[in-house]
Amino acid sequence: MIATTRFVHIHLHKSGGTFVNECLLRFFPDARRLGYHLPRSLLPAELAVLPVLGFVRNPWSYYVSWYAFQSQRPQPNVLFRCLSENGALDFNATIRNMLTLDKRYDKLDELLALLPGDYGTHGLNVPAFALAPIRDSGLGFYSFLFRYMYAGDPDSLFIGRTEMLRADLLAFLRSEQVDISGALKEFIEHAPPRNPSTHAAFADYYDGATRRLVGARDGELIERFRYRFDA
Repeated sequence: MIATTRFVHIHLHKSGGTFVNECLLRFFPDARRLGYHLPRSLLPAELAVLPVLGFVRNPWSYYVSWYAFQSQRPQPNVLFRCLSENGALDFNATIRNMLTLDKRYDKLDELLALLPGDYGTHGLNVPAFALAPIRDSGLGFYSFLFRYMYAGDPDSLFIGRTEMLRADLLAFLRSEQVDISGALKEFIEHAPPRNPSTHAAFADYYDGATRRLVGARDGELIERFRYRFDA
C-alpha cells in the first residue's frame, strides 16, 4: 500500500497497482510505502479514515495474467506450484483448482501448510491465516482476494477498472482536488504499463467449463463491474 496525506492506495495483485504505486511515489512528495500487498484492514488507525483507491480487473483476464506470469518465472510461487501440481497441469486444470479451492479441502490444506505464517516483503504476501477463510466461502480466488484486500467502509472506497486505469486514476485524483498537470499528467497518460504479463488474448485460454466456472465463482465482481467474457 502507498499512503499520502490525502488518500491511500491498496494494491490488489495483477490489477495495475505497480503502475499506480510508481506514479504516487514519483509525483507525490508525501507518499510512502507501507508494506507489500497489504490489505486495507492493516492500515494504521490515523490513515484508516482516508479515502482508499484501488483497482480491479476482468476476472477472466486476471486468471490468464496470473497463470502467464507465474508459468514464465524461473521459480513460480507456492500458490502456482500447488495448484498446478508443480507445472504438470495446464491452464484450465490449474485455474479450476484455483476457482474451487474453497471446496478442495485437500488442496487448500496442502497450500495452507506451504504458506508463511505472517506477512513478508515479496510475492503474493497472503499468510496462511489470511487465506484460511476462503474455505466454504463459495468464492473464486480473485473474488476472495478482492474482499480481503478492500474490506471496510464502502463509502470511502474508490475502485477503478484496470482496463480504464489511466482515465479512472485521473478521475480519482481530480475528485481529491489534486492538481493534474505537467509531468504527472504526462506520466498517467503516456507512460508504458508496468510489470505486464506476456500472453495472448485471454479468451483463447479457456475451455467452456472453466469459462463458466469463472462466471459462477466470480459472478459478483463480474456483475458489479459489468465485465464480459468477450470484452
